[in-house]
Amino acid sequence: MDQTILFRILATVLGLVLGSFYNVCIHRSLTDESVTNPPRSKCPKCGHFLSWWENIPLLSWVMLRGRCHSCHKPISVRYPLVEALSAAVALALAVKFGPGLKFAVYLGFSGLLMVLAFIDLASFMLPLYPMLIGAGLAVICAPLVLDIPLADALLAAGLGAGAFWLVRVAYRKLRGIEGLGEGDVWLMLLLGPLTGVRHLPFIILVSGISLILCSVFFLLGNKDAQGNALQTPIPYGPFLCLATLLAILVGDEVLIWYLGIVV
Repeated sequence: MDQTILFRILATVLGLVLGSFYNVCIHRSLTDESVTNPPRSKCPKCGHFLSWWENIPLLSWVMLRGRCHSCHKPISVRYPLVEALSAAVALALAVKFGPGLKFAVYLGFSGLLMVLAFIDLASFMLPLYPMLIGAGLAVICAPLVLDIPLADALLAAGLGAGAFWLVRVAYRKLRGIEGLGEGDVWLMLLLGPLTGVRHLPFIILVSGISLILCSVFFLLGNKDAQGNALQTPIPYGPFLCLATLLAILVGDEVLIWYLGIVV
């Protein structure tokens, strides 16, 4: 078998396995449990510890028809979704970068972004310490592995977080309510060094467009008895994480295409 194809297959399988671990991190962060204790996965409804065949990424959910083998209660669709997304991202990174440190580093950070995104979706909260630790590691990895100069990484972190902080303060003063969470400001400290300054406009534009589209979808489906749209809070973090993953995967190509049109 061709080595390139083999690497991509292995990367996809690794993504599936990591996706299962990401699910553990997401669930136990939401329930304030230790990620490592207990070491075995369990049903969140009845506490049944899963056998090996109940813990195969994607396949187990299909075999169990989306229900716990013990209590027969539904298993959240988030579990196969995270595993499938993790596999897809791992494959995309393998195609983009091939084997090497850059693939490994971006794979690790993509996992962190997925975990943060799904925690934010479920709780409207972004955990501070993982973002700060991730930001520090991103600044270190940027010049050493990601071919992003240290000054560029630091500037991207500062510009991204600073711009979001200004928007947050301005919105609160103009409207008297919070329009942007504090967690999104800290999140930009992590996202900026992963892509550099040149991709900050891409991240802000794509995240904003995707948020607007999602907002329209929620407003159409969330109405009162008189048919009036209800206000529905939507976390911004997942869209920033999505936009950053897209910037890593296709940001350079989009930038070249855009510059080609402008020039």
